[in-house]
Amino acid sequence: MSRNRQRAQVAVITGASAGVGRATAQLLARRGIAIALLARGRTGLDAAADEVRAAGSRALPIEVDMAEYDQVVAAGQRIEAELGPIDLWINDAFSSVFAPFLQTRPEEFRRATEVTYLGYVHGTRVALHHMVPRDRGTVVQVGSALAYRGIPLQAAYCGAKHAIVGFTEALRCELMHDRSNVRVTMVHLPAVNTPQFDWLLSRLPRHAQPVPPIYEPVVAARAIVGAADRPGRREYWVGASTALTILGNRIAPGLLDRYLARAGYDSQQTDQRADPDQPVNLWHPADGPDGRDHGARGGFTNRAHGHSAQAWLSRHRLVTAAGLTGAAAAGVLAWQRR
Repeated sequence: MSRNRQRAQVAVITGASAGVGRATAQLLARRGIAIALLARGRTGLDAAADEVRAAGSRALPIEVDMAEYDQVVAAGQRIEAELGPIDLWINDAFSSVFAPFLQTRPEEFRRATEVTYLGYVHGTRVALHHMVPRDRGTVVQVGSALAYRGIPLQAAYCGAKHAIVGFTEALRCELMHDRSNVRVTMVHLPAVNTPQFDWLLSRLPRHAQPVPPIYEPVVAARAIVGAADRPGRREYWVGASTALTILGNRIAPGLLDRYLARAGYDSQQTDQRADPDQPVNLWHPADGPDGRDHGARGGFTNRAHGHSAQAWLSRHRLVTAAGLTGAAAAGVLAWQRR
């Protein structure tokens, strides 16, 4: 996003009360951008809004369930009325289930899909409703390495992220056909140290964890803000693990199937037994009656990286496809030897 317009720019972030969305709001606020914060949890929303205001920007926290289209429409109307024309819309809200597919109830799978996939569809539709008539604006879809490579125990999440890619590619072609100046780009993330592992519905015997290497939310936030600045590119990959996963799946998907069947269960669980009283945010916000603010970072800070050289190189177009393909091939061979 350009920083040189006379009026204050307006950004919308879904899933803004915690994790990557919260970290992205913190970065954008430092630019003086007015930010509409969309999420379900009131406590986290208010805390995120306080951070935006402390950075000198305007904040508009709105409780929204992204699975409910009418709520998203109403939020868009309120944002335009109170903050001004929307320049940037970042879709980041999601929910999911940690469990084998056959242990995930149909209603749980449907709910995770509605929030994670249809939430992006609803957010994008509302954003375009306001942007297309003005012939300007940017939509950033926060994706994942798992949008290209499914892993066990996360069927609902992987399915939704795959769907977002197909939806976004189709939409991009339509905007190009219409010669629209509205831009849509994607940012695919690695494992990130967010609070999701303390509140997603889990039927695992041990506490869920991100698959190492793990990155801090600010790494993802920098990439999202960078994509908003340069939305002409189709997508950005964050972290060497994301590049290796996507390219490795293109080279040897069957090999990855066998590797993940062997290692994918243990790598997503810590040694700690699961807490039966852990909050669950699938149906309701996880801040609950205690009013807890979960913040941007999760419980894996001692293992998380604060920088990604690959993400910086990718933003500056210094990572070549040939080099990454070679690295992916080497990574796949290394997995095969485990």
